[in-house]
Amino acid sequence: MVTTGSGAFPRRTALGLAGAVGAAALLGVSSQAVATPLPVAPSGAWCWFGGPRAVHHQGRWKRTYIGFITDSGEITVAQYDHATTRLTYAVLAEDFEIDDHNNPAIHVLPDGRLEMYWTAHARNIPLYYRRSKLPEDITGGWEPATTITTNTEGEYGWTYTSIAQLSAEKGRKYLFWRGADFNPAFSTTTGDSDRWTEARSLIQVPGQRPYVKMCANGRDTIHFAFTDGHPRNVHTSIYYMYYRAGHLHRANGARIGPLGTPVSPSQADKVYDATGRPKSWIWEIATDRGERPVLVYANFPSDTDHEYRYARWDGRRWQDHRITAAGDSISADGKEPHYSGGISLDHTDPSTVLLSRQVPGGRHEVERWRTADGGHTWTSEPITRSSTELNARPFKPVGLPGDGDLSVLWMAGEYPSYVGYQTRIMALGADGQAFTL
Repeated sequence: MVTTGSGAFPRRTALGLAGAVGAAALLGVSSQAVATPLPVAPSGAWCWFGGPRAVHHQGRWKRTYIGFITDSGEITVAQYDHATTRLTYAVLAEDFEIDDHNNPAIHVLPDGRLEMYWTAHARNIPLYYRRSKLPEDITGGWEPATTITTNTEGEYGWTYTSIAQLSAEKGRKYLFWRGADFNPAFSTTTGDSDRWTEARSLIQVPGQRPYVKMCANGRDTIHFAFTDGHPRNVHTSIYYMYYRAGHLHRANGARIGPLGTPVSPSQADKVYDATGRPKSWIWEIATDRGERPVLVYANFPSDTDHEYRYARWDGRRWQDHRITAAGDSISADGKEPHYSGGISLDHTDPSTVLLSRQVPGGRHEVERWRTADGGHTWTSEPITRSSTELNARPFKPVGLPGDGDLSVLWMAGEYPSYVGYQTRIMALGADGQAFTL
């Protein structure tokens, strides 16, 4: 077993830790109702790996929680109360490495307390998490940060955090990240214990770095969609498997093997085969009402010509359909040609997709797309239009029903690079209109 501990953060990680703060203490903004013309956060960014980055929870209150990192390296969570329309913030770590890969993952414990997990980008900086002192409330203070130091062997540190908890396994939590060997790793613990098992590999592609997205039903199953590498280095395909009762399985239920024995992509379902076709990158996975997996991903006819696709398991086979052209990369420095505007699924209804695409002759705009026939045909509506700035990486908080306030979150501003982002976190307001400065 690995026993974690609390202690001082290294320089450029978090020299000071703040408890829950109001918006007045965050970048000089006063606490406001959502109907006012303000962004959710005047500075903020996220990557699409790791997560979930926003979660809706209905317990005593109906509240939505949003995690992001600011341009000064503040690991931050925002709390929106749907009844009072009040928005408050807590800064969990200050002066962290400025990199949008470092946005936190949000988890709500069965008793309503929040846990926030984060780490740096391929550096020798471990995983951290903090737990709120009160259920459903980020303003009542936070327990000291706990450090998780277990990892796979290698030189690339920790990157991305994804968290799931399964009630059928006595509340066991599963924490996933990209390990020091550049391959996906995981550790587990039970309930709110701070004792985590030794890191083990989830997927192994020697010499490459598979990218993984996951979702869980909170009861007994975790779903994974992943690539066999980075599209910069490999002609990447898309794969799928799920975990249940100690074992990994293909979509048809065929057993792959026990969790903890590293999986090769060839053992999983190949959802999209890039052989003789454009390479790809996974963006999101969710499940439909029958708990069948649905995936969205980007592929690349060329580095400047991206498109979005939609794949779903119909109970017998994978159905895969093109959604729309996506335009060029959002990376202004040109170093990340495969950074599409972004696509995600509505986890309450994965026939709805949020995406950012570059409109002809214009900027990247956020749109909501819907399908009534499993992805064969689509209708769309704009969330932003005629923009003079970038709108990217849209996301709907996991568990939030309907199309009301905060049903679409996105980054707006400019994106010179993943370490030089100049973006705000925007949302649809209570009146269905985007916040503006």
